[in-house]
Amino acid sequence: MAPERVVLLDEDGTPIGSELKHLVHSTDTPLHLAFSCHVLNSAGQVLVSRRALDKRTWPGVWTNSFCGHPQPGEPIENAVVRRAHDELGISVRQVRAELPGFRYRATDASGVVENEVCPVYLAVTDEEPRLNPDEVMDARWSETGALGSALRVTPWAFSPWFVSQAAQMSLYAPDPSA
Repeated sequence: MAPERVVLLDEDGTPIGSELKHLVHSTDTPLHLAFSCHVLNSAGQVLVSRRALDKRTWPGVWTNSFCGHPQPGEPIENAVVRRAHDELGISVRQVRAELPGFRYRATDASGVVENEVCPVYLAVTDEEPRLNPDEVMDARWSETGALGSALRVTPWAFSPWFVSQAAQMSLYAPDPSA
């Protein structure tokens, strides 16, 4: 299997090359292309995952269903399907962009920086996850309203990109009937 690469971007989001993934994430991470995905089931629950303890950034932190990097020349929707299988052992359908222009920069407690143009996708599955322990240590189906409340009240318990994404998504809006 070829080493994973990331697509490097200029400040306008235009691809300017690629680099090996393991060389990109540092204290001076260049802007690059990634994606996040929030997976729903037919009951309307969303899958949240807890990052493996061996992850370079935000180890052990709860986050959205999964994230990844499209390979050079790979359509993002194809990368979403690929990573759903690689990280969670699930097949997803109805993949659609929810926040196509999402971008963030955050620094982990270790000093490693995430600096990504990171379109956010929604997808659907009714499969139970089969976790890849190199990527994910736990996963749970959650009610979206309750999760949205937790994200607002205890943002420190979640990845910074998840908190920022959820604040922009109607999926996690408070339940007006509650």
